[in-house]
Amino acid sequence: MSGQWNRFAAMLMRDLLLIAFTGWLWRLAIEHGAPEAAGGYALHVATALMTVIAAYLVHEWGHLIGAWISGSRFFLPAHIAASPFLFRFDNVRNTRRHFVWMVWGGFVSSIALVILLVALLPRGLLAAQIALGMTALGVIATFVIEVPEFWRVYRGAPLPDGAAFVSPPEV
Repeated sequence: MSGQWNRFAAMLMRDLLLIAFTGWLWRLAIEHGAPEAAGGYALHVATALMTVIAAYLVHEWGHLIGAWISGSRFFLPAHIAASPFLFRFDNVRNTRRHFVWMVWGGFVSSIALVILLVALLPRGLLAAQIALGMTALGVIATFVIEVPEFWRVYRGAPLPDGAAFVSPPEV
């Protein structure tokens, strides 16, 4: 993380602001209740979409926290809009143990968030129905994309490479 603290702080601030904005949208959607006109429907759809974006961010922060706790080496993007991923996992210097911690961080944060959403979102509200449906799709995507890769590495395959799992830049 050496030399990356400013980018880390900027990304944390960005994501906290997005989550706060999502909370504000929920407040508006709950106050307005069931949508009755186009503006109400737009508010509910925007609230649901922001909830899914916030859920994705929580999932990514879970990965980052898992990587950090395990002492993994990772790289933050050059600027906060450079990548859809929060960080790039060093697949050369990290070990299988680092990878497992990193992956579990995302899984645990996602499970906790799904439980929170199911427990707290108001039943019957359009925004909640859309948000829970899209969250379910996100969970399915995680199972399809991340679980098989995790299982392969856990069982002895080499660490993956690709968009989020990259070799470090040459120094």
